[in-house]
Amino acid sequence: MKKINKVLIANRGEIALRVIRACKELEIKSVAIFSEVDIEGIWVKKADECYPILGDVVQAYLDYDRIISIAKKAECDAIHPGYGFLSENADFARACEENGIIFIGPKAEHIELFGDKMASKVAMKKVGVPVLEGTDEPIEDPKEAAKIAKEIGFPVIIKAAFGGGGRGMRIVKKEEDFKELFEAATNESKKYFGRGETFIEKYVENPRHIEIQIIADKYGNVLHLGERDCSIQRRHQKVIEIAPSPLLNDDARRELYRIATKAMFKLGYESVGTVEFLLDPEDNIYFIEMNTRVQVEHPVTETITGIDIIQRMIQIAEGDKMIFLQEEINFRGYSIEFRINAENPLKGFLPSVGTVEKYLTPGGPGVRLDTSIYTGYKIPANYDSMFGKLIVWAIDWEGCVKKAKRALDEFYIEGFPTNIPLHREIVRDEDFKAGRFTTNYLDTKMEIFTLNSEDNIKEEEEKVENLRKLIDTIKSKNISIRH
Repeated sequence: MKKINKVLIANRGEIALRVIRACKELEIKSVAIFSEVDIEGIWVKKADECYPILGDVVQAYLDYDRIISIAKKAECDAIHPGYGFLSENADFARACEENGIIFIGPKAEHIELFGDKMASKVAMKKVGVPVLEGTDEPIEDPKEAAKIAKEIGFPVIIKAAFGGGGRGMRIVKKEEDFKELFEAATNESKKYFGRGETFIEKYVENPRHIEIQIIADKYGNVLHLGERDCSIQRRHQKVIEIAPSPLLNDDARRELYRIATKAMFKLGYESVGTVEFLLDPEDNIYFIEMNTRVQVEHPVTETITGIDIIQRMIQIAEGDKMIFLQEEINFRGYSIEFRINAENPLKGFLPSVGTVEKYLTPGGPGVRLDTSIYTGYKIPANYDSMFGKLIVWAIDWEGCVKKAKRALDEFYIEGFPTNIPLHREIVRDEDFKAGRFTTNYLDTKMEIFTLNSEDNIKEEEEKVENLRKLIDTIKSKNISIRH
């Protein structure tokens, strides 16, 4: 077992700050890296040490040779990749190991396996995990793809074989649309992942997207930290995540836990990870992918279990054994996470940029805000539009939704558009309040959402101005006030 004394965070934004905070509590020194446009980043200011990576501002967080060189120069024992960027790059994990640096995450072989959507599907099928009907090999030839799709039967879904995050994905409901959508999926896959191979699966209508949080040490102990419901999505990208799933029945829940933990044990998985599934309206379970990194939505699991996932990730990398048994993990209440993005809801959610001119955050019991912005901070145009996450908790689902409504109404950002109005609409929707939602929820709701909800701040400022005028009147007329 090797004690980690200093960690380089190969990432930016709120996740970099999240890892820095975990390190501070573990009394581990933190090292931040930053691109030229991120010099004012809060994580740069909060880290014990920081190093610039000049040049291309996106490549700065992808150039692992330079990142490893900085880690060695700073005498770091380990590197935490966060999510996105290099977090699921097997070559990066191997390079860390070759340079005597601990990669805080799973083994390179598992990153490689689950980064290949086809290989992971085959591997999971071998260990008894149910999968969707579809191809077992990547496809590039459009004629062959069309033939396979017809054999499976429409609707089908085309997915990038070496990608994720909703990129390189198209749903095809009619045979005559297949050629055009296959080409679009292939081109998008090439653009984002450098490879055009795709695979085809049967498309499940109105599914729920449920994922299981796994935590596994180096000694064969594999536990789950419950499920998260990630069904509320826009363009195949998660918008809201919930733990636990409000309407998942106990039989399906137990089966998901059993399938996920058994598969990870059989495959010898280590570190934290997330096994993702689709559930059809009859609660049939289908594996879709495994994420070998910390998820954006990990805070909802932390909130209902009290377990710090980032800290456990670091301790497992050090070689620590699991400090608790499955039966000692308690799930308490409900938690909802809202991804807060710099994007304009009234213009098709186009990414927005700007300076934070006014910033009023929600608070109170059961409210957590993981963010990287502050008053005066300028949102760069070079990265993903998500800059924060609002997480709420309450003892029951109804209370959690009410708390979310209150917290979102308190949240005010001036300087650029955000998707907060969308979240305010969702928490007022009767279907959401009843826990009735599938991956098609937003497709059906966007037509009725207005997305132009007024901020309470304007009403509050007007109230203050009226009070100011009243006080001026009282003073000018020398009116006596009795209390």
